[in-house]
Amino acid sequence: MLTVSTANVNGLRAAAKKGFVEWLADTAADVVCLQEVRAEEAQIPDAVRAPEGWYAAHAPAAAKGRAGVSLYTRREPDAVRVGFGASEFDASGRYLEADLPGVTVASLYLPSGEVGTERQDEKIRFMDAFLPYLKELKERAAADGREVLVCGDWNIAHQEADLKNWKANRKNSGFLPEERAWLGRVFDEAAYVDVVRTLHPDQEGPYSWWSYRGRAFDNDTGWRIDLIVSSPGLAERCVKAYVERPASHAERWSDHAPVTAVFNL
Repeated sequence: MLTVSTANVNGLRAAAKKGFVEWLADTAADVVCLQEVRAEEAQIPDAVRAPEGWYAAHAPAAAKGRAGVSLYTRREPDAVRVGFGASEFDASGRYLEADLPGVTVASLYLPSGEVGTERQDEKIRFMDAFLPYLKELKERAAADGREVLVCGDWNIAHQEADLKNWKANRKNSGFLPEERAWLGRVFDEAAYVDVVRTLHPDQEGPYSWWSYRGRAFDNDTGWRIDLIVSSPGLAERCVKAYVERPASHAERWSDHAPVTAVFNL
C-alpha cells in the first residue's frame, strides 16, 4: 500500500504550534506534500524541518515569507528536483518532485490569483507553462515504467460540486471559466485523474479549504482545491481517498485540511 497526504499548512511555523507536529507523528502516510510553507529551511523548527522517521525536502520561495513547498517521504528518494524548468517559477517555491520506487511524487502550489491584478496574470503564465510539463512528465515516467502523483493546492475548483457558493464565485479567481477549462485539459488532454472525485463522483465536495471569516468551516461552506492527481494506471489502484476534516474549528492548524489517498500497489 502507498498512502499519500497533501496539505496547505498556511505557514509551517504557525501550523507546527497548532497541531501539525502531532498530526505528522500520527499519520500513516508514506508521503506528505506541503504547500505555503512560507519559511526558509533554517527558519523551520527542527520538529518539522527534519522530523524523525522522514526524509524531508524543502523548496522555499526566493521572495521571503511567500509560497514554499515541502515533501516528506518515509524512504529516501532516488532523486529530488525543484521547479519544472520554467525560469520565472523555478525559484518561486511552487513545485518540488521526488522519485520513489515506481512513482514520481510532486508537491504543487499553484498561484492563487486575483481578477484584474498581476497575481492573476502570474497564475495564467504558470498554468500555460505547467500544462506542457505535466504532459512531458507523464510521458517520461511511462517510458521508465513509472507512475506520477501531483499533489497540492491547485487553487482551482473544477466543477460546481467543488465549492459551496459556486454561483457567487463565477467571476472570482479559482472558479473562472478559463481556469476550469485549463484544469479540464489536465484531465482530458494530459490524461491525469483526480482520484478523490473519481471515488466520490456524486458528492458535493468533499471540501478542503474554508475561509477563516464568518462560520465557513462550521457551515461547511468550502472549496475543493487541494487535489491528488495521478497518472491513470495509479488511479486505477486508488482504494480510498478522503479529506481529513478536523472535528471542530478549534482543532484546525490551517485553513486547509489534509487530503489523503491510499493506493494498492
